Amino acid sequence: MNNSQIDTSFRTALARLARNNRIVAYEDTVDPHLELSALMKAMDGREAVFFPKVAGFDIPVLGNLLCCRENYEAAFGTDIFSLRKLISRAFRGSLEPALVTQAPWQKNVVTENIDVGARLPALFHLPNDNGRYITAGIVIVRDPETGVYNASYHRLRLVNANTLAIKMDYGRHLRTAFEHAKQEGKPLPIAICLGTDLSLYLTAATMGSKMPLASDELAAAGSLKGSPLAVVKAMTQDLVVPVDTEIVLEGTISTTETTDEAPFGEFIGSYAPPAPAPTVHLTCLSHRDQPIYHAINGFGRETIGLRKYVLETTLLEVLQAAVPIVTDVDMSSGGLHRFHAVVQVKKAKSQDDGLQRNAILAAFGALKDLDLVTVVDDDIDIRDPADVEYALATRMNAADDLIVVEGARSHEYIRVSNGGIRGKLGIDATVPFATQATFRRAEFRDVQALTSKFTASPESVAQALSQSCAVKLG
Repeated sequence: MNNSQIDTSFRTALARLARNNRIVAYEDTVDPHLELSALMKAMDGREAVFFPKVAGFDIPVLGNLLCCRENYEAAFGTDIFSLRKLISRAFRGSLEPALVTQAPWQKNVVTENIDVGARLPALFHLPNDNGRYITAGIVIVRDPETGVYNASYHRLRLVNANTLAIKMDYGRHLRTAFEHAKQEGKPLPIAICLGTDLSLYLTAATMGSKMPLASDELAAAGSLKGSPLAVVKAMTQDLVVPVDTEIVLEGTISTTETTDEAPFGEFIGSYAPPAPAPTVHLTCLSHRDQPIYHAINGFGRETIGLRKYVLETTLLEVLQAAVPIVTDVDMSSGGLHRFHAVVQVKKAKSQDDGLQRNAILAAFGALKDLDLVTVVDDDIDIRDPADVEYALATRMNAADDLIVVEGARSHEYIRVSNGGIRGKLGIDATVPFATQATFRRAEFRDVQALTSKFTASPESVAQALSQSCAVKLG
């Protein structure tokens, strides 16, 4: 895996999805105003959905691309544990992008009368949204102070024919590059990629210490895939853009102008409040022949799932370095793959007792947004919520095993918090090493190989009941 190369191109991923029956097509014409997003939500957590006929547009829409584990594994052609290794490789290494001279997306170039709303099937997702939004765009900028490239996800509201409003959170690398441009008194060049190499889908989702400000997500994407990411010069801005991209928007982020950006249905399931946001003035729209438009619902499972394996890889590496008894982690869907984590530990000796609580504190330090960390023993299936609840029911004493950290920093969108300040909870659902045998669950003989001998045939069942105990089925 360390030296292997993997094809992560966008259309290769679609072909893998199709071969593995992980994509379905909608047979009728669909309305991009409220209807298409609702259909995506109705199919959330299932196969990717493809809409070849979108009312008013010639460009088809793809949704729910990476909305579940099965889609991830099909798209990348590997299981999630190997995917974690690829993400880890991206954290550790850096392969500078390979500059080439042309790309398929440069075949159709519009620099005048762009009218992005008329050309792209950007969705109106929810009734109270502040208009139509581009939601799956990966934003590429180069920090004017450091020269380092950054790639990240940001929603963009369509304001008029060639103007967008961009949501930029504080503490993110794009915000830092924006502030550097503001100090220089210049707009910040930007490229927005829709439908691009999947290695960039993952590295653009990184955050925290594993991808610090000095790290280049384009170079990290090359490290993930095992070969340099092919890039080409943008048409109107001094930037490079991945060759494997369906649609590219170019422009500049104004450092002096703002406009209303929200409300918008956010990933936590409620509307983000109205707030001013910087404007993007578009200078170019380019796309390959017969492009595909990728859309993501604001609080669909793809939104929350994009960072799941990236954050799990980050958390596992940090915890195993600090607390070696940690064996695995899972960031659960109920916690939006961001706020709750289950940590599995394996105690091999009495001296390991207590380290599970160190792991709780280390987890809070590793990922700012974590608010609940549950630690369980290695005989608990951390991906089975019922098994985790079993550990809580039989191994956790509320009087002794709850660890509360008051006044800690979380995510500002959590409304129960005070501007992002809230208490965090750690649950120790492990047992002392000396008493593990007492808590070990009884095990039946392994007869899995014999279960194939069961039959559900009505005729066979009727015959067995009749012959064995004279039960007649009328």
